[in-house]
Amino acid sequence: MWGQGLYQELRFVLVQYGERSSILVSTDKSLTATDIIQLYGHSFKIESTFREMKQVIDGFGYHFWSKSMPKLNRYLKKRETHPLEKITEAKDQENIRLTIKAIEGYMMCSCIAMGLLQLISVRYSHRVPGLFFRYLRTPSKAVVSEATVKAYLQRSIIYLFARNPHLSIIQIIHSKQEIRDVEDDSLAS
Repeated sequence: MWGQGLYQELRFVLVQYGERSSILVSTDKSLTATDIIQLYGHSFKIESTFREMKQVIDGFGYHFWSKSMPKLNRYLKKRETHPLEKITEAKDQENIRLTIKAIEGYMMCSCIAMGLLQLISVRYSHRVPGLFFRYLRTPSKAVVSEATVKAYLQRSIIYLFARNPHLSIIQIIHSKQEIRDVEDDSLAS
């Protein structure tokens, strides 16, 4: 923005933490230095959570779409009507509503899964040395990451299910499985 006449006063906060130094910037001059530091901390936590949601959970990997939904127009002018407003048929509106509901449901389940991974990570890192089974460049001494917990659960969930057949989830899975007859398999060869 330099050279375009969009200059404004900024508040700079110089931070030294251990051997690291940082410069934080705020356009709101009414904030105190501690407020700016806290806001940067919250921003970092939010960005880290989004990164983990994307990379570990694949929380933004949904592929729900409906033919009723209009194509996105990134260059829509202010006076043009939005493509969603042009849809008048009740069936198309319902399809769009159901598509959005599916996306929101997927995101809700992703957030719950992320929260469960974080909860397991915080509460059980010290109790389960098996969580440290994979190579990490910089392993945490206190709490393992969500990715480590996910990898551990992926590796050990079958064994946990086999040892606990009385769990409700196991019984539901068994009731949904088709049990094939051995003779049917021999006929295939």
